[in-house]
Amino acid sequence: MKRITITIDEDTAEALTKLAAYCSDEDKARNGATTHGPLTPAKLLAMLAEDAGMVITRPGCWEASNLHQVLVSHGYDV
Repeated sequence: MKRITITIDEDTAEALTKLAAYCSDEDKARNGATTHGPLTPAKLLAMLAEDAGMVITRPGCWEASNLHQVLVSHGYDV
């Protein structure tokens, strides 16, 4: 396992906390029928990092395609 440390502003941290809580509520509403279960901000970012890595390792899968589109929208046409 690799550890990557990032620094984000307080507003982003708060938004990620809320988003993780919303995702966890959705996991509960679906009786655990989500791909990664209840999320914390760290688990949410790890899930997104996995999907971003799939742009290289599994191009064309739905996760990679969606993350690729996010990168393109930011100007990174990889």
